Amino acid sequence: MSNEENKKVQLKVYRTNYNKDDSSHYDKFEVPVKRWTTVLDALLHVKSYSDSSVGIRYSCRMASCGSCGMKINGKPSLACYTKISELKDDVIVCEPLPNFPRIRDLVSDFSQFFSHHKNMKPFIQNDKVSVDIDDKSDLVEFEQTHEDVDKYLQFSYCIRCGLCYSACPTVATDPKFPGPQALSQAYRYEADGRDNSKKTRFNIIDERHGIWRCHFAGSCSVVCPKGVDPALGIQLLKGHMLGLSKNNKKISTLRTKNNE
Repeated sequence: MSNEENKKVQLKVYRTNYNKDDSSHYDKFEVPVKRWTTVLDALLHVKSYSDSSVGIRYSCRMASCGSCGMKINGKPSLACYTKISELKDDVIVCEPLPNFPRIRDLVSDFSQFFSHHKNMKPFIQNDKVSVDIDDKSDLVEFEQTHEDVDKYLQFSYCIRCGLCYSACPTVATDPKFPGPQALSQAYRYEADGRDNSKKTRFNIIDERHGIWRCHFAGSCSVVCPKGVDPALGIQLLKGHMLGLSKNNKKISTLRTKNNE
């Protein structure tokens, strides 16, 4: 047998149960791995053969649902998307995501995170369309060009995994701050030409704990597994609030050589 077939790593898993007490510790497990083994594979091996009580959250196993977010060797990551061979370490430390209340072991409470997301009204609003789904009198087709779709497409790839939220230094110091996920989704709908409710969202985020608390650290974009780049979305949203129109043309209040 090759060395690859015999390779083993040590999983160091954070353990706690906040429903019973606040004590915490790390349990160590030795797990066999192959070239394609992910951190989630290793954790499921632990649950199957070593300790079934280890608390983790997962579902799709293919980086689509965002359920298995955790801190892996110090970085917020998706366990199903992180290959152990790429970590180049014989000890893999698995911890719950920072900036989230903890429930048990690697399971975090996303209630506040989803509350911020919901507060952004993450759906298309248009006063030309009735909110009554049974009312067929004002059916309207909103045609979009490829250029229209490109304005918001990358921001629609968000899977709400919470990695950006856990990496944000502002969230760490201000729990009322909506976070990069919610704000980038606010931009996703602001940039969508079918939506005409920007004032509603602007009023929500233009306050003391709102969008201006973002200092553009960029940590959110570094950890995003889907290339959404929430930091970019937030800066574009700031620009719209300061005078950028839907077609991205600057409405400048500064004097230039052309308008002097």
